[in-house]
Amino acid sequence: MNKFTSLALFFLATSLLTAQEWETPVIEGYGKIKYFKDVAEQPDSTLNYNLIFDVKDAEEKDGVNAGLFKIARTINMLEAAKIAPGNIKIVAALHGEATFIALNEEKYQEKFGKLNPNAELIHRLNEFGVELFVCAQATAARDISAEDLNPDVELALSALSVLSNYQLKGYVFMP
Repeated sequence: MNKFTSLALFFLATSLLTAQEWETPVIEGYGKIKYFKDVAEQPDSTLNYNLIFDVKDAEEKDGVNAGLFKIARTINMLEAAKIAPGNIKIVAALHGEATFIALNEEKYQEKFGKLNPNAELIHRLNEFGVELFVCAQATAARDISAEDLNPDVELALSALSVLSNYQLKGYVFMP
């Protein structure tokens, strides 16, 4: 390979690696993305994005629940692709090991000895219009009362009813 080709490949690789910075355009500080304009598939601005997320694991990403992170990332990506906020409707069913993320600050502190790292993200998602439901079956199994819940989270009869109701209403399932 000649010097010119090597130099050209070096600059191409460098520009690709540094072309985009991680950003959080809507849900500030959460769900970071790198937006790529020239890719084969993009969100379609003529569509409505009605999405139902199944948040059931305790796994974390960047210090918050990975399921909530994924919701924030989805919103950030859709915004970067110029999808109008009115065309984005997101619902989440919290249950299983993720049930505890729905606790208010006082109860989370009491149980885990620290502030709920998800509280701010939950609030920001709620401000965007994300409907967050926690499964009453899961809260009952964990001795969590309605008074123990974050005010930005609503109690639903079950995650099963939230997931099935919204899919029957045409929302796309996001595992």
